[in-house]
Amino acid sequence: MYIKNLNLINYRNIKELNIELSPNVNVFYGDNAQGKTNILESMYICATGRSPRTHISKELIQFGYESAHIQLIVQKNNFKDKINIHIKPTNKKGIAINSIPIKNVNELFGTVNIVFFSPEDLVLVKEGPSNRRRYIDIELCQISKLYAENLSRYYKILKERNMLLKKELDLFTLDIYDLQLVEYGKKIIKIRESFIKTLNEIAGKIHLDITNGKEKLEIQYLPNVDIENYEKKLVANRERDFKYKITSVGVHKDDLIFNINNINARDFGSQGQQRTVCLSLKMAEVKIIKEKTGYNPILILDDVLSELDRSRQLYILSSIKDIQTIISSTGIDDIKENVKNVKFFNVKNGELF
Repeated sequence: MYIKNLNLINYRNIKELNIELSPNVNVFYGDNAQGKTNILESMYICATGRSPRTHISKELIQFGYESAHIQLIVQKNNFKDKINIHIKPTNKKGIAINSIPIKNVNELFGTVNIVFFSPEDLVLVKEGPSNRRRYIDIELCQISKLYAENLSRYYKILKERNMLLKKELDLFTLDIYDLQLVEYGKKIIKIRESFIKTLNEIAGKIHLDITNGKEKLEIQYLPNVDIENYEKKLVANRERDFKYKITSVGVHKDDLIFNINNINARDFGSQGQQRTVCLSLKMAEVKIIKEKTGYNPILILDDVLSELDRSRQLYILSSIKDIQTIISSTGIDDIKENVKNVKFFNVKNGELF
């Protein structure tokens, strides 16, 4: 799998851009604030339907225009898929696959699989659990449409339950919502457990390799509720839920812990160790997606190389064989020296030179 062509119109600082990409390594280089990250961001939107940087669609549209458009063509063996995304200020995106409009963003997942790595990914380790849940959900949605569907239904029911908590309602109605919440919540827990087990094995091996065997990474999944006690815990917390008008337990409260040599990397890890955890996770995702889908995903490195030390830079650059890799960078010397079959794009003020 690789991105063959990308076309942008009125996207952020880009008036119009049409790019033919190499199936190997593509490097967008230039000074900061020229549009390199915007190009990479638009590719990610075609994989997930959302930006890794903002939830506000208006920010994706060039100033002075009412809409923006992304078209991406992805090559898979002997066939192609064309993704069109029309972005409007109302946060409602029009999405079509092979000229057929889709009604739900879940239908987009899997059309093109992307592993996106940026300096902001340090929040996976350093910040709160919502970042780690989002990370799990994005990766699982790309490899499992069943998970995407279960997750969508769970959050729909959760939203409706929270609305009911703000009104006067009978317990029978709440019982119905609780049964549905438990049904989809249990399915989500099972898939997350399996994913984290696989991620732990693969990322752990990568982490050992990167650190020359000095650091053992262990990823622990912390479900907010056990499958066996899910319904009982919901009932036990009803009084609290009524008081605060929100559902206080469930898979929307799950978390992960990253331990290095049995020490929590969030609280006690150095910044270098935290970066290595993120690098191990991203490289593990590449392998997991390949195993689950049969295709190598596209690896996007958004200004990551400058944030890593020399040994970790070389680890990435030596690992990108047989996979399309798209890099943004201010400099290109290390890439020229260590990577073959590279296509370079110089970006200035939203244009390519």
